[in-house]
Amino acid sequence: MGCASVSAVRGVPIDIDQVLAEARTGLSRLSPPRAWSAASQAGSFIVDTRPAYQLRAGEIPGAIVIERNQLEWRLDPRCPARIPEAAHDRIRWIILCDEGYSSSLAARSLQNLGLRRSTDVIGGFQAWRAAGLPIVVREPPTSPRRPGEGP
Repeated sequence: MGCASVSAVRGVPIDIDQVLAEARTGLSRLSPPRAWSAASQAGSFIVDTRPAYQLRAGEIPGAIVIERNQLEWRLDPRCPARIPEAAHDRIRWIILCDEGYSSSLAARSLQNLGLRRSTDVIGGFQAWRAAGLPIVVREPPTSPRRPGEGP
């Protein structure tokens, strides 16, 4: 399936599939069970970037909800808009989206900020649910974190 081209930094057109493949080359992506296990370790957090309408299908217990368009500001330890968990650049951020595409791009963006342990969940929430891992349904869904806001 062909996708529309975007301009690369050097002016050579590439498509989004190439951008995604390049982003994933630097990630140690986690299966949902491995992500669940990793999140229980000190200094590791699952971050759910899905919009509210997708959160209605269920949430990952203990995940931090942050809108994708705010992610870098909330997780960069040098940013005044960070959340309390973003205390240093050694945190392992495990990014989750609905199907595991935008989370790869987001994790790579965090790595570009120096958050080198950032990664994502293969298959996203859909794979999480298919694996039978814990999900909670909240009404209304959890609100995204604001600057300085804790759990």
